Amino acid sequence: MRALIQRSKAASVTVDQQIVGQIQHGLVVFLGLGQDDNLEKGQKLLDKILKYRVFDDEKGKMGLNIQQAQGEILLVSQFTLYANTQKGLRPDFAPAMPPQQAKALYEQLVAYINSQYTHVATGIFAADMQVQLINDGPVTFMLEVE
Repeated sequence: MRALIQRSKAASVTVDQQIVGQIQHGLVVFLGLGQDDNLEKGQKLLDKILKYRVFDDEKGKMGLNIQQAQGEILLVSQFTLYANTQKGLRPDFAPAMPPQQAKALYEQLVAYINSQYTHVATGIFAADMQVQLINDGPVTFMLEVE
């Protein structure tokens, strides 16, 4: 399981010209699900994201996590994080979890993060989403669990 996290000043997800998820100060989390991923791995990754220190403390160092910084999370499904780009000029998505299975796991992970943290917005699984964000820093990290 992979998550690309970006610290943001503001972000939103639009589907069919309607904003379906929006945050101010916080993290945009693009979540990719691979063939062998499961709820346990997802919970481990989401717990890490909640504890990951990427916000400035009083000394100007990345010493605060999302909760300590009182930020929000925008969670967006992103199967392209599992694209195999090693060969050719077209990505191969075979390593990604199949859509029906991924949707069920994604919904479980949304429920889990909502049980752990109250300031969470989401996109819509498998929708054609337009994501706007103001990357703060820029600060971007790739997190993985196996």
